[in-house]
Amino acid sequence: MPKFTNPLNNWNTDSFNQSLKNEMQNLKSGVLPLHLGTTQGGMVDDSNISASIINSSDDGDFIQAKVGVFFNEIIGGCNCDDDPASENTYCEILVSIHKKTAKTTFTV
Repeated sequence: MPKFTNPLNNWNTDSFNQSLKNEMQNLKSGVLPLHLGTTQGGMVDDSNISASIINSSDDGDFIQAKVGVFFNEIIGGCNCDDDPASENTYCEILVSIHKKTAKTTFTV
């Protein structure tokens, strides 16, 4: 479980959105549950994601942010000779940052 300390420290400032976006875009591969956002049952290529903050709020113990994430979905070919195709994909993720620990969870 990652800790988003910078966005937590930047909450209620003009830097929050950029800080959250940076953290999301710099996560190690496989941390975000983007496989739940695929539309064609493909594999996720999260090597070059782009995040956009839709909204955020203070919900008591957590900072909640709805984030749009663009990534590539790799779709296998139908035949043995087909090369996999890559398609731009989008999903929305609810990011929950615990205000005392900075532990962060993601829900698609």
